[in-house]
Amino acid sequence: MQLDADACYRAVKTRDARFDGRFFTGVASTGIYCRPICPAPTPQRANCRFFPCAAAAQEAGFRPCLRCRPEVAPGMPAWNGSSTTIARAMRLINDGALDDGSVERLAERLGIGGRHLRRLFDQHIGASPISVALSRRFLFAKKLLGETALPITDIAYASGFSSIRRFNDAMQSAYGRSPRELRANASQAQGPAISLTLPFRPPYNWSALVGFLGPRAIPGVEEASATKYRRTLPGGWVEVQPAPGENHLVATFQIGNIRDLAQLAARLHRLFDTAAAVQEIEDHLAKDERLRHTVRANAGMRVPGAWDPFEVAVRAILGQQVTVKGATTLAGRLVERFGEPTENGYLFPSPRALESAGLASIGLPRARAEALRMVARAFAAPKPPESADELRDLPGVGDWTAQYVAMRAFGEPDALPASDLGLVRAVGSDVAARAERWRPWRAYAAMHLWMEHSETGALQ
Repeated sequence: MQLDADACYRAVKTRDARFDGRFFTGVASTGIYCRPICPAPTPQRANCRFFPCAAAAQEAGFRPCLRCRPEVAPGMPAWNGSSTTIARAMRLINDGALDDGSVERLAERLGIGGRHLRRLFDQHIGASPISVALSRRFLFAKKLLGETALPITDIAYASGFSSIRRFNDAMQSAYGRSPRELRANASQAQGPAISLTLPFRPPYNWSALVGFLGPRAIPGVEEASATKYRRTLPGGWVEVQPAPGENHLVATFQIGNIRDLAQLAARLHRLFDTAAAVQEIEDHLAKDERLRHTVRANAGMRVPGAWDPFEVAVRAILGQQVTVKGATTLAGRLVERFGEPTENGYLFPSPRALESAGLASIGLPRARAEALRMVARAFAAPKPPESADELRDLPGVGDWTAQYVAMRAFGEPDALPASDLGLVRAVGSDVAARAERWRPWRAYAAMHLWMEHSETGALQ
């Protein structure tokens, strides 16, 4: 990925928060890399190198700054110079695909060769897939050292390290200090549950996001209100709340297995779309006169993500030709009948649980029940669907469903369910032609229009 070095240096000189997480500055005179907003004195231009992600800076031999803490920077936007393949790969790496698997296995899931995947990472990210995975681990570990009172052994396993020795070696290599020394310089939050911040780029429209999630919350599994989002987890729960005046959300976990923590945090980042460079997106969309008012009126709009792609695919099929309320009722029946009960609620049923389930018993028409069964079978396969094109190949899944799942579950910012009734009502019959001017953020334009016309119930 090519960065405009002069533009990056201007952002560093002005500590421009809009660029936080979108690049990092390696300072040759110190061997440290920093966020654009680092409060340290601005380095000389001749000493600066600019990198698209922390892993690239790390691979070039720079260490993370202990002052501006790269581990708490907002994530890199999925569209930030990356191909769709890279965006999918980054999502899978954040889900731990390389914690126990190989680059070749990851490439196979993406439908390409391992050598080609490495070339793409070098071109778009500036670092290898392995370096990205390792960077993810030690930055998350540093975050846990700074924000929690977890024992260091728990932090090692929560961050994806297979042993304490490897954890200590990685932290010493990355920071030049041991985990205990790093913790000695950080504040610790106390309490029985684990609380973490979820940084984002402002503005953030919490009310719009929970206004979307609330009516669609699956009974027994999740709930969303003006003050919090809560979800049942294996062995516990998670709650997410806004932090007024701060550029982050706060997630509080109670979990059964500490090794799940990194993946759970990654899922929350996607669900709440924290990586979006929302100001840039809205400046672009506001160029369309039809969108200008709603974009300014609903500044900070996000595309609500997904806790799990299969869950969103099921929800989309349940919502075909029914209202939002009707789809939510069906989802509640599905969970009560086929989900796993816990003391905190229900876990959404797995693909295996629905593959041979009697789905007509919850009131589904035969054709829709069969479509849901085919989707469950596809997600239960060794290589589940990971793009709109792969979903569209399944019986009973049309373009609307595939695009809806792509925008929410696969993080494709340019996905567009062009046949959606709400969009047709908003801009006319030829949605696809009108939407060309919205690229590459058609999904965000759709969200603005859907929230503007939310009373139609067109969006599931």
